[in-house]
Amino acid sequence: MSKAVWPEAQNTIRSEIVRVGASMFQRGYVHSTAGNISARLIPEQGGGFLITPTDACLGVLDPAQLAWVDESGTQLSGDRASKTLTLHRRIYGSAPEAHCVLHSHATHLVALTLQGVWRDDDILPPLTPYQVMKVGHVPLIAYRRPGHPAVADDVAARIEHAARPLRAVMLERLGPTVWHTSPAAAMALLEELEETARLWLLGARAIKPLSDAQIDELRTQFNAPW
Repeated sequence: MSKAVWPEAQNTIRSEIVRVGASMFQRGYVHSTAGNISARLIPEQGGGFLITPTDACLGVLDPAQLAWVDESGTQLSGDRASKTLTLHRRIYGSAPEAHCVLHSHATHLVALTLQGVWRDDDILPPLTPYQVMKVGHVPLIAYRRPGHPAVADDVAARIEHAARPLRAVMLERLGPTVWHTSPAAAMALLEELEETARLWLLGARAIKPLSDAQIDELRTQFNAPW
């Protein structure tokens, strides 16, 4: 494989991916070699995408390991790209505001799909104001084996046909995939989503949701994506 030299401006985003990967691993959002992270690069950073390698442990990433691929998905440098590259690229194509995509196997969210989600269009009811403000709707994506190419089509269709912009989907039995403007923002979204799932399960799935009036107030005051 060609070992292209990346621009100096790419170092910052490489370091941020490594930092976020270590944080996800240390808090148990990913384990072993599960999970992956990618970032969309601006032209000054060389363009294309960075993505964690296949079968890499997010807790001990080396910035030089990260796979750098061009817009077409052709690899330019680094270890072999994650098998979820197609999914990540389709999310970037369907969600122009996305500049980072995270996929984790967060325990409470996976447990939720094993027990049964609230409904297919919303895995969780609107329980907290920050869930409504920061996360929004999270649809369930029906189970397919890890890396199945049709998952990318499933997710892109959900994004493109959503009544309100999506920032996350839940892959049944596998875990959440979230996206945002930066690694830090995507990580904050993942934290809020996993914490909401934990509260829902701790409350025996019987917590009263926010009312329509309360959600309307959050839309008016904070442009909530719910």
